[in-house]
Order: sequence, then C-alpha cells, then structure tokens
Amino acid sequence: MSDSKKFLLNENDIPTAWYNIIPDMRVKPRPMINPVTHEPLTEEDLHPLFTREASKQEMNTTDTWIEIPEQVRDLYKIWRPTPLVRARGLEKALDTPAHIYFKNESVSPVGSHKLNSAIPQAYYAKMEGVTNLTTETGAGQWGAALSMATKMMGLNLAVYMVKVSYHQKPYRRSIMQTYGAEVVASPSMSTKAGRKIITDHPNHQGSLGTAISEAVELAMSTPNCKYALGSVLNHVSLHQTIIGLEAEKQMEMAGEYPDTVIGCFGGGSNFSGIVFPFMRHNLTGDSHIRFIAAEPSSCPKLTRGVMQYDFGDEAGYTPMIPMLTLGHDFTPANIHAGGLRYHGAGSIVSQLKADGMMDAVDIPQLETFEAATLFARAEGLIPAPESAHAIAAAIREAKKAKEAGEKRVILFNLSGHGLIDMTAYDRYLSGDLTNYELTDEEVKASTDSLEKII
Repeated sequence: MSDSKKFLLNENDIPTAWYNIIPDMRVKPRPMINPVTHEPLTEEDLHPLFTREASKQEMNTTDTWIEIPEQVRDLYKIWRPTPLVRARGLEKALDTPAHIYFKNESVSPVGSHKLNSAIPQAYYAKMEGVTNLTTETGAGQWGAALSMATKMMGLNLAVYMVKVSYHQKPYRRSIMQTYGAEVVASPSMSTKAGRKIITDHPNHQGSLGTAISEAVELAMSTPNCKYALGSVLNHVSLHQTIIGLEAEKQMEMAGEYPDTVIGCFGGGSNFSGIVFPFMRHNLTGDSHIRFIAAEPSSCPKLTRGVMQYDFGDEAGYTPMIPMLTLGHDFTPANIHAGGLRYHGAGSIVSQLKADGMMDAVDIPQLETFEAATLFARAEGLIPAPESAHAIAAAIREAKKAKEAGEKRVILFNLSGHGLIDMTAYDRYLSGDLTNYELTDEEVKASTDSLEKII
C-alpha cells in the first residue's frame, strides 16, 4: 500500500478503447421501441436524430471494446489522465479505519466529467459533415462541455438549459456563451413543446425531460443538425468508462482494490463511468465489489421508481426506453443538484439494478451539503452539489466501517467541482435550504400513467 496522496498516470496511459458492458451482462437490456409501432428500434431509426457513429455505438451489443479515435485521445490529453486521490483528510475527520479514494474529474477545463462524451460526440458530428448540434443541460455541466467541444470542432450549438438552473447558475450560462453557444431557458416559447408546457403550466421551472423535448424538436426541424445527449443512453455511458479504466490502473498503483465503488446518479453517465470497468470483474466472478448509486431523495427513480418503458423526454418525442422511472411527466423539486433532476435511469443501469448487481440510496439535500462542506474543509476541494451525493454515500459507508471496526476501501467519483455553484452554498450556510421528500401518493400518481403508454 502506497503512502502517496495522489496517483498520476502519464498521457500514454490514457485508454485506447472504451468498455462496452452489454456483452458481459447476464441479462441484456430490452431494446428501445418505437412509440407508434411498438417495434424495437433499429440503428437506422436513430439516424435522423443522432450521428451515425453514435447510433452504431448505441446499438452495439457484441463488441466489448470500442476504439477511441486518435483525435479524441489527443484532445483528452488536455486534462486526462485525471488524478486518483486518497482522501486522508476526510478519513481523519471521520476517524474511520476505511481508506477513501476519489477519482477527480473536476480537473477538466469545464470542471466536470461531461467532456469525456462531449468531445467524441462533437468529433463524430464533424466527421459526418454535420454543422449544427442541439442539446439540453440541467445544472450546466453538459452544456458547458458540449459548448467547448463544438467550438473545437467548428460546429454551432444551441443549448436548452433548465429554467431554474438558468437563473440559479448564471455563470454556467456565461461559460457556454463564452464558447459561442446559444443558450435558451427551458421551457421556452421557441418550440412547440415549450409553448405547450408554458401554456399548461405558466410557472413551470423546467426539467431535463422538458429541455430534451425542446432540443430534440429543434434538431428535427433544422437542416444538417443532430442532437447530442449528455447522459442516459448507452453510447454516453460507453464514453465515460474512461474514468473507471484509468482508476483501475491507479488503484493498482495504490496497492489496494475497492470494496465499494460509488457514483452520484442523475441519468447514469458518471456512475457508469466509474462503475462499469470494475463491474466487469463482478460479472466474470473475479471480484465481489459493492456498487452504490447515490440519488436525490426528491428524484428517487432507482429506489422508488418502476421498471417500465417510458419516454426519455416530457413531450414524448424520443424513443421509449426500458427504465426505472418516476414517469416522464414527473417534475422534480428545484434542488441545487440540477444535473440529477431527471425522471428516469438509463436502460443498462436499470437492468443491472433489477438484477441485483448494484444498490441505490436516496439522500436528502441537506445531508449532501453537510457532506460537501465537510469534504471541502477536509480535502480543500468544493464539490458540485451533484458530486456531494456520492460524498454523502461514501461518508455513510465510512461510518459503517468504523462501527464494524473494519478496514474497507471506498472509491467514489468526484464528478465535478462546485466553484460555480456558490449560490447554493450561500443558501445552505445561511440556513435557507430545505429537504424535499416525495410522499408515496406522489410517486404513485406519477407512475400510474405509465401503464397507459404501452
């Protein structure tokens, strides 16, 4: 076991291929389906919306390793490999025998893991002659990442940003605009979907499902334009596995192996990124790691949702995805972890959860900020509110290790920094933040409508 604080790889250690977990899964996810015909989608069905390469990767169920293009790897070198850090300060603060490590994805130029998928998606669009992309963003991490990636590739970008985050996080909007993206608060009057939502709910503060509807509509009505998604779908999870693949090498450098791997959970991108490379060893029987997804208690699709085919957006423009969901009409509370305010989980994670391959916990907003503040004071890094969910779950596990008197090795993904989220910290420190708890009646009312979809 090493005494080092940080474990650093060289640029030539950046993985040359992403890991596709589907071929190794014992039960494969059910296919996405066409909401009109109820027939399984084909790769060609995705071409009007996504690039051809993203569509191909989305439907790939046979290739375990998918090569990372050389130009993408070259751009990854701007910030990758990212550090693995031993959280000795947090261990001391908790007085725990557990060894806690975190993968620090906050060192990217935009401050989060989202650039891992933004760059390849923009690259594929450029290679196919696409000139425009559209997307949605919650807290702004994905929008910032795609704004940078499209500028590097010479593409135009329109971002629909969830309205509550548009106002809560103005500097994320500024970052996107600095890179040259057009940013619109969603719901807006610029699309049919947005106008309907505003007409039906004049004070609607937006959700990721709403913003996706608007971005998809614009992509489908704009010449030479494609849509890029920052989470949920298989090809996005694929790109993010570079996180865990690097972390495997770094844990070997540390001379330890995780007993527990944790990621916060919105649609599944950073969780998949840190977890899937380690989970492949569980699937082959070579390890017995516990995996924990940490989601907000105000949007608990993994812990309280139902497994059902559902739309990925509010207006019903997208294909139907087999997912753990609260219903595409569900509007989460206006918590500050905007990137986790999504009604459903990706099909891969949903299937893994159904098969008992992973656990999930839902964490109240105040506990996440308490954990974030403790982490900042112990480690010097101010985490994003989304990442604070993973920190809170790691703290829970470290306390259990102390109670049991056991040394356990815990790894979590610090998916982003919180330096542009200080309004949320201001509210927490002044006692202005509250918890949002869903009642069983609210969950039932939201999910009952799903039976009518299919």
